Amino acid sequence: MAHAAPASPVPRTPGIPAIPTPSTPDVFDERTHRIARWATPVVGGLIYGYWAAAINRDAGPITGWNVLFGFVCTIGFAALYIGVRAMAPLLKRELHAVLWASFAGITFGFLYSQTGETVLQSTWMGLVIAATVFALAFYRYYTHEDAEGHPDPR
Repeated sequence: MAHAAPASPVPRTPGIPAIPTPSTPDVFDERTHRIARWATPVVGGLIYGYWAAAINRDAGPITGWNVLFGFVCTIGFAALYIGVRAMAPLLKRELHAVLWASFAGITFGFLYSQTGETVLQSTWMGLVIAATVFALAFYRYYTHEDAEGHPDPR
């Protein structure tokens, strides 16, 4: 009885070694990744700081205190983002998701509090955002890691 030979994932040509192809190609080089590691928190912080200052100003004139508030928010957001990004991969998937959820909930709750809403309303909105981010992050980490918490090689 004849059986079919298993198909090779890479077509073989006699005399030429097979080159494995990655499942997802990395289209950016290391330099681009290095720039993005610092540009993401800086640009994100600038957007967050401008947004917080604009909400805080409430269509009034731009003052020195408002600009200072925006820059302080920028520095705070960027520093927290860098800290969370550095610490999160060292944690198990549950704590990894909790850390990102806390970051998202706190930053959103602070922005929401600048609109003049009560502390209780800002807290509830931050908790809703945190719960949503936790669910999404946990699902992503759970489906992309093996049982020991190592990244899935697929």
